[in-house]
Amino acid sequence: MRRFLLLGWLILYTGAAWGQAPATVSAAADAAKVAPKRKLQATRISTPLKLDGALDEAAWQAAPIATQFYEYEPTPGPIEKHPTEVRVLYDDNAIYIGAIMHDVSQDSILRELSARDNIGNSDWFGVFFDTYNDHLNAYEFIVTSGGVQFDARQSPTNGEDGNWNAVWDSHTALRGTDWVAEIRIPYSAIRFSKATEQVWGLNFGRQRRSSRQKFFWNEVKPAVSGFVNQWGELTGLKDLQPPLRLSLTPYVSAYVNHYPYNEQGKQNMTTSFNGGADVKWGINESFTLDATLVPDFGQVQSDNQVLNLSPFEVQYNENRQFFTEGTELFNKGGLFYSRRVGATPLGFGGVEDQLRAGYQNDDGSRHRGEFIVQNPGVTRLLNATKVSGRTSKGLGIGVFNAISNDVYATVQDSTSGARRDVLTQPLSNYNIVVLDQSLKNNSYVSLINTNVTRAGSTYDANVTGGLFRFANKANSYALDGRVVYSNRRGKAFGKEDDVTDQDGYKYYLSFNKISGKFTWGVDHGIESHSYNPNDLGLLFANNNISQSLYANYNIYKPFWKLNKLSTYASLSYSLLEQPRLYQDLGFYTGGNTTITKNFLTVGFDYSLIPVTRDYFDPRRTPLGKYYVRKPANTGLSGFISSDYRKKFAYDLNGGVRLFAADGDRTGRTSASLSISPRYRVSNQLSFVYALSVERNQNQIGYAGGLDSSLPYDNGFLTSFGGDEGDVLLGRRNVTTFTNTTTATYTFTNRMSFNIRLRHYVSNVHYRDFSRLHPNGIETPEPAYERNRDNTFNAFNIDAVYSWWFAPGSQVSIVWKNAGSSFFEANAATPLYFDNLSNTINTPHNNNVSIKVLYYLDYLALRPRRG
Repeated sequence: MRRFLLLGWLILYTGAAWGQAPATVSAAADAAKVAPKRKLQATRISTPLKLDGALDEAAWQAAPIATQFYEYEPTPGPIEKHPTEVRVLYDDNAIYIGAIMHDVSQDSILRELSARDNIGNSDWFGVFFDTYNDHLNAYEFIVTSGGVQFDARQSPTNGEDGNWNAVWDSHTALRGTDWVAEIRIPYSAIRFSKATEQVWGLNFGRQRRSSRQKFFWNEVKPAVSGFVNQWGELTGLKDLQPPLRLSLTPYVSAYVNHYPYNEQGKQNMTTSFNGGADVKWGINESFTLDATLVPDFGQVQSDNQVLNLSPFEVQYNENRQFFTEGTELFNKGGLFYSRRVGATPLGFGGVEDQLRAGYQNDDGSRHRGEFIVQNPGVTRLLNATKVSGRTSKGLGIGVFNAISNDVYATVQDSTSGARRDVLTQPLSNYNIVVLDQSLKNNSYVSLINTNVTRAGSTYDANVTGGLFRFANKANSYALDGRVVYSNRRGKAFGKEDDVTDQDGYKYYLSFNKISGKFTWGVDHGIESHSYNPNDLGLLFANNNISQSLYANYNIYKPFWKLNKLSTYASLSYSLLEQPRLYQDLGFYTGGNTTITKNFLTVGFDYSLIPVTRDYFDPRRTPLGKYYVRKPANTGLSGFISSDYRKKFAYDLNGGVRLFAADGDRTGRTSASLSISPRYRVSNQLSFVYALSVERNQNQIGYAGGLDSSLPYDNGFLTSFGGDEGDVLLGRRNVTTFTNTTTATYTFTNRMSFNIRLRHYVSNVHYRDFSRLHPNGIETPEPAYERNRDNTFNAFNIDAVYSWWFAPGSQVSIVWKNAGSSFFEANAATPLYFDNLSNTINTPHNNNVSIKVLYYLDYLALRPRRG
């Protein structure tokens, strides 16, 4: 333990010394001040422009010019050497941006093609609008030199949210040693007030990829907290009329599915046809309704399945566009986990318990009982709707609602063939309401309510939270906080005698220095033992009291041989909320930097953690009686990322954690290594490969429940059980390999093909077992001899062809191949290639689908007068 402490203080001292740089107090204070706001006047035109990347119309020549951009990276502050010239025009229907990016030669203009919303290795130009000028919320529209579009929303909650999509036009062209971007953004793509004369927050950005430089028209200082609050202003906008924003995106889709297993006498091939639509309606100038009717999410990327040995659920990424686009308001407070909507039915895992068992008749004949024919693993949505927007006074309002239908499993009698349905999920309504008021000085207050209402006596759930952020006028200090109350009312699904009435709370408060080279903060929070937002949110563990202290020191300008330097250190401490018991204490430090000569980015993280008590792994409630003791440990990890401008580049990550001896147990370690090379064959074709290996040696973890007096297994607990006796712990070695290969070919800036292959294998080998008694006491369990070794494999292929044949309209053809296997006891094998062979030879589900979306805009379809 003494060696761990000495190593920790040595790394902290070295990091602090490395981060020192000569700077006067006045220079540091100046770097933390917001730059003066520039202004640009927009020019009204009466004749629509043709987007051809020429900027040869007279209106462009007469418009005021925004130029003299400030460098943001790698050296903040200097004026660009190769000028950018931007002009802004507008008419009754749209706003136009014309930009000329001067350069040395065409060879200096990098222009890799990529899919929409993926910039790749390319130069880009962007325009940023804060249409309500609240310095918090904004729109981004970016186009690369190859003509690829990227759009996003800016908000205090999500930062840059690239999942947001709009329908807009752009055209780029090479003109001598320059490249030109011409952009048309219809008013239907953004929201703004009805004021006769308006001032919008404005900034322009440019990237010169060949020199890895980024520039902004209005200076953005990295030492200043916030991004939108550092923009200039767009003036001259008069008599803008927010249009009727009404669009319909109908879809049709067709699927051909092949299943390896099916009922006897039935084909393994099925087909299906689907239809539905997405609707967008601008209720007024500020608010928009988004609805999806009979949605089809069958083409989303497959989840990265893993073997989960922890007591907590696995958090999967959200890949369904409706739930990722325009959700910045609903994500306030972190109370919305969209994968709950359309999730696995509540009773999915309990169908087997409801099967009628076999029996023998009086005449000696045998009835073999029931078996499961079909048990849907997801809940099909009937519809989902979002209403969101922000008033001219800065009040953001969001309402989300979704309805899922009853879900049934089908079971069949083995003897008679009779079938019956078993309800696994009742009709459910999911609802979120958000009020978010923007305040001065980059501040806000918010109120959020989430609610799940289920048909019948199955419990309902409600969560209400308030949060705030108050920053001072100089934007140097901020106070953040939140208070959340949760309650459940009703009975557990399928258990009429199990009442789940429950109330809980959470609060969090932090005070932070947010601007300057040196920043720091202190926080404190409580999640009560009965706090549970998980019906529509995600919380891995409640019953927690935590507090932490952190400090950061950053150097933003190049010095010595480095482009910049970021360092941090933090100390955290946590307790159980009830009963009040120690959990853990941790010290963490680290840093990262980019080397000037070759743009190699490197970083490290170090942690030192004394003895920890894990009350959750034993899976016994109420918490506090049983815990797994984790000895003092220290960990060191690092990464290297090379320059992506080169055809060949790579990412390398590695780490090791060492545990102190715990009685007669020694040699506990964990280590990980991942390497990801990438090769860009051309501006259209690229490959990325990723290999990850993780090894946990002599890990101690839950292996099952034990009766208090008998040394046999009562089975795995999939959730926290009551106090049913002692717990079986296993000392195990866990080895995990993940291989992922991705190939992308981009035909044009609107057409691409991508294929992704992933193989995951995790092998668990148990060495011995022990009985966990109350108060963390362990005793050997020599009488326990069952082989619990297991191996889990998952294999997926996702191949996607996508063609945006018109603005907002798309054809996508998708092939998905999925297979998994779970081997136990003597069938489990630690040999990787044996697992790969077994996985490939295991029957897989195959799915081929085609989906067509067509964007219909009312403004384009309405009859023109005159």
